[in-house]
Amino acid sequence: MISLIVNGRPVRVDAAPDKPLLWVLREELGLLGPKYGCGVAQCGACRVLLDGQSVPSCVTPLAEAAGAAVVTVEGLGGPEGDLSALQQAWIDEQVPQCGFCQPGFLIAATALLARTPRPTDAEIDAFIDNVCRCGTYPRIRRAIHRAIHRAAAAPGQG
Repeated sequence: MISLIVNGRPVRVDAAPDKPLLWVLREELGLLGPKYGCGVAQCGACRVLLDGQSVPSCVTPLAEAAGAAVVTVEGLGGPEGDLSALQQAWIDEQVPQCGFCQPGFLIAATALLARTPRPTDAEIDAFIDNVCRCGTYPRIRRAIHRAIHRAAAAPGQG
């Protein structure tokens, strides 16, 4: 049994330590946000936060997540199902076309904003190397900037 915290909830998983975290999340825990894209950590569709760092869950063994905090796209919002500022900005900017890669982009953008609260377009492009076959990159940048402005405008938030 391997213990970890997933989206704020302690869980124990009976799976092989070398099983990719992606499959544990999807098959064992029913979290379908992280997607299987390439299987070699190149596309970003499977990204999750592991102790705050954006990682490709398709190549991250479960053992690496033992005792760690894992956040999937399902865990980005508030406890009452509220959307995060970033998720709301994604909707406002109508970012997704097919939507397949968007959970990974939301995770990568969340990690970026935790590290660099006011990134430039160049910093966004350098940090987020996920692949979107629909080409929604300009809308992704706009959504990130919208989330920054929304957070700056909210009283008592930064």
